[in-house]
Amino acid sequence: MAWELLLWLYAFASVIALIALTAYQLINLSDLEFDYINPYDSSSRINAVVVPEFMVQGILCTSFLLTWHWFPFLIMAPITYYHVNLFMNRRHLIDVTEIFRLLNGEKKYRIIKLSIYFSIFVIVIYRLVMSAVLLLTDEGFGSLESGIF
Repeated sequence: MAWELLLWLYAFASVIALIALTAYQLINLSDLEFDYINPYDSSSRINAVVVPEFMVQGILCTSFLLTWHWFPFLIMAPITYYHVNLFMNRRHLIDVTEIFRLLNGEKKYRIIKLSIYFSIFVIVIYRLVMSAVLLLTDEGFGSLESGIF
């Protein structure tokens, strides 16, 4: 039962990191759009956090799969597949020369990712609180599979 709480604590920290990395990328793109930062600095800052974001998201999705938490896994699986596809085709980094042409598409992509990460955040908070309460009460031997989450 304690491993369940540790999983959700790890998921909580991972989702917070994913939200922060995606928001950082979105802020850099917005600064570029309003001409507060030059294209080279913006693309180098975004490219520095892309691979760590992919790794954290992939590990989190894999941990949901290995622990049989199907609902969070199914929410994260499409974006994990998209990240793997981008990485395998070497399209995961932003090119300095084409950043202005791709700016609106990149912002929309990151807003969609942010909404997915926020939905996972709600699920993780719910399951974290539920597993902590079950662990701290005498009913700690009950199953967590009581709802859709």
